[in-house]
Amino acid sequence: MTFTPHGKHLVAGEWVGADHSFSSTPAHGPVHEFSTGTVDLVNRAVEAAEEAFWSYGYTTREERAAFLDAIADEIEARADAITEIGTQETGLPEARLQGERGRTTGQLRLFAEHIRKGDYLDRRHDKALPDRQPLPRPDLRMIQRPIGPVAVFGASNFPLAFSTAGGDTASALAAGCPVVVKGHPAHPGTGEIVAEAIHAAIARTGMPKGVFSFIHGDSHEVGAALVQHPLIKAVGFTGSLRGGRALFDLCAARPEPIPFFGELGSINPCFVLPQALAARGKAIAEGWTGSLTMGAGQFCTNPGLVILPEGDTAESFTEAARAALADPAGQVMLTDGIAEAYRQGAGRVAALASAVVETESPGRNALPNIYKTSADDFLRDHALGEEVFGPLGLIVTTRDEDQMLELARGLEGQLTATLQMDEGDTPLARRLMPVLERKAGRVMANGWPTGVEVCDAMVHGGPYPASTNFGATSVGTLAIRRFLRLVCFQNLPEALLPEDLRG
Repeated sequence: MTFTPHGKHLVAGEWVGADHSFSSTPAHGPVHEFSTGTVDLVNRAVEAAEEAFWSYGYTTREERAAFLDAIADEIEARADAITEIGTQETGLPEARLQGERGRTTGQLRLFAEHIRKGDYLDRRHDKALPDRQPLPRPDLRMIQRPIGPVAVFGASNFPLAFSTAGGDTASALAAGCPVVVKGHPAHPGTGEIVAEAIHAAIARTGMPKGVFSFIHGDSHEVGAALVQHPLIKAVGFTGSLRGGRALFDLCAARPEPIPFFGELGSINPCFVLPQALAARGKAIAEGWTGSLTMGAGQFCTNPGLVILPEGDTAESFTEAARAALADPAGQVMLTDGIAEAYRQGAGRVAALASAVVETESPGRNALPNIYKTSADDFLRDHALGEEVFGPLGLIVTTRDEDQMLELARGLEGQLTATLQMDEGDTPLARRLMPVLERKAGRVMANGWPTGVEVCDAMVHGGPYPASTNFGATSVGTLAIRRFLRLVCFQNLPEALLPEDLRG
């Protein structure tokens, strides 16, 4: 099955065009034209979402679960076409797109099962105590309720799992919130075919047409109009620190400020402790370079920073990393702009640190770069701690345990932090743990952060600038809580209570 995009927007159940268009920039394959989104289209989509909320927000959990399952089914029915256009637009290999499609449909079905169970509602009931002295207690019931229309921004690096029908959309729809998606211009055709799948699922399950809209856009105007629309009640975003912070500020400056759930940037530090370094430094170096270069380093959990004690073992680690990348293979990056930003980032680090592996990355290709510096220099220059999106790693050596702890305390918020440790490293690890727990949303031992399990216990978020809301996760079933709010009902007759509170 070959898919040829029509380049239109899905607004309130209709595919509509616009006066202007932009061209896709695929890594290979045909170029397609796509209508450029407008403020008017945003208004129409959001107003339709608000109208849909009056019915969709009050559907049963089973009805919404069936809708999520239907979206997964419709995505799978278009599997080959999604893989074909996804690989063309992004340059990602077929196996990666197939795996990501499985993750996308898997998380849709996970949320369907999650809401069927009903635990997420956090229902509580304090029965009336009319005879209590000195004052009686009223009957109080509490439940989580959907907040209203949600805006979602597609991510550049995950064209399926963090985009049109990705985790933000799945969790918002599961909560009972209509969604308006701004598609990412790096993969507009992929976004469009997934939007078609959701459109088909809407028709199949009889959901209101405004429950989902999809708007193409290659400018900031559409995104700004979306987050500033007074009917939008929350925003889900995965992308750059600069772009996310700009949208966050717009959300905060609204007459009615709304939550902006942005996942923005992280260098995901890995602390290699002394005994582990001495016992298996070569294996750790090889594992690090493998994780660092996976997918051209285009993961938000890419382990861009390694901290280890200085000395002979650090030199051996460095040589092992150099040897592991002795004959690196170039990988295609998602866009020309990302490739250029990677080159600029590598140049910035090269001016501040010593080269271990230094390469030239022409065009849209990326080759790995590794640099090395001391903890003194790292602590002195904030620029060394900034994320470089791509296969670039920085090795930082520390004088002693106290300086390793000092470096940990000086880090900004992270998505992940890793300890490479053996049993004898436990005392130092214990000293680091209170710091790492405050710095990261996920702390792990003897593994690598690339690869985020979609499950109940996962946290994909962290203190700023890793994300804009440290109490939220964008992966796992707890992601649904971003799009819910607590409502307490006092002395209401049962006939007026939400269905999930009756009985």
